Amino acid sequence: MEPYSDEYFMKEALKEAQKAYDLDEVPIGAVIVHDNKIIARAHNLTERLNDVTAHAEMQAITSAANYIGGKYLNECVLYVTIEPCPMCAGALGWSQISKVVYGAKDEKKGFSKIDYNMLHPKTRVFDGVMAEPCGEIMKKFFREKRK
Repeated sequence: MEPYSDEYFMKEALKEAQKAYDLDEVPIGAVIVHDNKIIARAHNLTERLNDVTAHAEMQAITSAANYIGGKYLNECVLYVTIEPCPMCAGALGWSQISKVVYGAKDEKKGFSKIDYNMLHPKTRVFDGVMAEPCGEIMKKFFREKRK
């Protein structure tokens, strides 16, 4: 695997998903990259923070904006293990992020089910990067919840 590839950064997002899994949170992880450097790492914290908005993407957006010192992430890339929901897609749109790369589709609540226009018009979207491991950690989590 070449350094700084989409797969490299998605593996880093998967590490964040594992942290969420270990905390009994829905295992979604995200990293935001600027100039091939990870500037934000995050995972779901909705249970721990008792906050329905504490999705991995929302945590990562806040962290990256703090790192950059501004609200626009137009020179950044988000890597997230699962397709963003409409709330997160809206926040990503407002952040003007340049590129979103996600692993597995969210067939029930993914933003693409509603409208790609939630993102900024210049945002490029790439899906299916490491989709199998990204989807498998979610499937495992929910299988265990249903036992």
